[in-house]
Amino acid sequence: MSKRIVVDPITRIEGHLRVEVIVDDNNVVTEAYSSSTLWRGIETILKGRDPRDAGFMVQRICGVCTYSHYKAGIMAVENALGIEPPLNAKLTRTLMNNALFLHDHVVHFYHLHGLDWVDVVSALKADPRKAAEEAFKYTDSPVACGADILMATQKRVAEFVKKGNLGPFANAYWGHATYKLTPEQNLIAVSHYLKALELQRTAAQMMAIFGAKQPHPQSLTVGGVTCVMDLQDPARLGEYMTKFKEMADFVNHAYYPDVVMAGLAYSKEPSVTGGLGVANLFTEKEFQINAKDFLFESGVMMGEDVVNLITGKPFKVQTLDESKITEEATRSWYKDNAAYHPYEGRQEPNYTGFKDAQTVNDKGELAATKVIDENGKYTWVKAPRYDGKPLQVGPLANIVINYALGNKRVKVVVDKFLKDTGLPITAVASTLGRTACRMIEAKVVADNGMEAFTSLINNLKVDDATCASYKIDKNKEYKGRYIGHVPRGVLSHWVKIKNGVIENYQAVVPTTWNASPKDAKGVRGSYEESLIGLKITDLSQPLEIVRIIHSYDPCLACAVHVMDTKGNEMSSYKVNVNGASC
Repeated sequence: MSKRIVVDPITRIEGHLRVEVIVDDNNVVTEAYSSSTLWRGIETILKGRDPRDAGFMVQRICGVCTYSHYKAGIMAVENALGIEPPLNAKLTRTLMNNALFLHDHVVHFYHLHGLDWVDVVSALKADPRKAAEEAFKYTDSPVACGADILMATQKRVAEFVKKGNLGPFANAYWGHATYKLTPEQNLIAVSHYLKALELQRTAAQMMAIFGAKQPHPQSLTVGGVTCVMDLQDPARLGEYMTKFKEMADFVNHAYYPDVVMAGLAYSKEPSVTGGLGVANLFTEKEFQINAKDFLFESGVMMGEDVVNLITGKPFKVQTLDESKITEEATRSWYKDNAAYHPYEGRQEPNYTGFKDAQTVNDKGELAATKVIDENGKYTWVKAPRYDGKPLQVGPLANIVINYALGNKRVKVVVDKFLKDTGLPITAVASTLGRTACRMIEAKVVADNGMEAFTSLINNLKVDDATCASYKIDKNKEYKGRYIGHVPRGVLSHWVKIKNGVIENYQAVVPTTWNASPKDAKGVRGSYEESLIGLKITDLSQPLEIVRIIHSYDPCLACAVHVMDTKGNEMSSYKVNVNGASC
């Protein structure tokens, strides 16, 4: 008899994601549903606003990737108005992007996803001296892996256990059969988890050097940047360089070695060697490092070409046709189900809720609960499609496409990782591959991000421009967009301006692509597709589901939400879309 498993919430920090799966008698997933349970209404709030305010408001879409949405909002308006910012502004934005990516990817692996691979309690059985020796197998300069540091780490974890409360390591499936690291390897990773907590401060300071603060930096403006005094101060430039090198060192001597270690340990674990999800991949150029070059290039690869790439057959990378992008809401809690291009997107809510059913609880017993309506609407996420087909975005798509394009900066890191792990190129098409590609992306930034810094220094010697002039004609109508690659994948913001104010605004975020529900044809998005065929070892501890979904780095919140668990109204706010909030 089939059973339904509900994991809610599935994300540790960022967002409200619910996943439901149907399993057969062998605990194999036969159907999956991805549901975002809170609504984002920023686009509605933006209507009637001055377009120059868009960037400052849309950065509130997310509490983690504030800079991504901030830059997207600014650049969408620049694109609409035909503004070309000075090179100094473009390069400064890249330096801030360096800080974001190094911060985000390190936090994701260690604090959001790493514990899906690392059995913290197992680290208590480790021999710290052997663990210190183990660390040298993966790098010649380990970070935070001296025997004394590892002993102190082990002691801290033991104190948590003794108190009966694992603190930041609580609420996990310790001892699960699919954990593969040895006690010593687990201790190394736990030490890096704690070290990464310290480095969050360094990365935030990197962003604040040119952004004034983090989160929610303030220095971007339509036309360029406003941090003129910081760019003219050698001390500020030197401070950025020092902090960048600190982050790059951690990526190269902790993050990279740990993913190599995990790759070797998990290379034969079925729950991580599958889970590719949607095989159609999409990425967009990002990280301008001089007047003409970017670290990452753009492209679309459909499933057959992806398969051909990793099996050594002829393949092609397509150029994006923006006119083929649509979003529909057949299974989403909105009134209008039709497929619209983002310029015409609509989001009038139509919440239909959940229905009564029985699911398996954490004791493996059937229990009454609320479940999604699999025949109706079940999420606040829309279904983006490209020429009618779902796409996967994120580091896996970015690295695979750039590898296919022969991007030398990417290829050298990918080839090194495959050599260090002994994994075949086919391993990329998996949950393990998605996790590895995120680390590879961080390493490409760590190894090459300072090229933008050098270009900026050289350009400042001959050109001090930081902002372009422009004029908004209230008698004209404008439309424009930003499409770029951010930590979780392709982000696009689309704006229409009329009478000098925003007429319509749509944000198609990476998680919208990946967490897409089924469309009108019943075709799944990547989250749902990646779970089909997955065998779950223990239905009361569905670690395999959590590990696969976390590998995408879900960001479902994409707004600032506050809720009372008892359903009580906490506060209400009235927004005047024709002027200031009141």
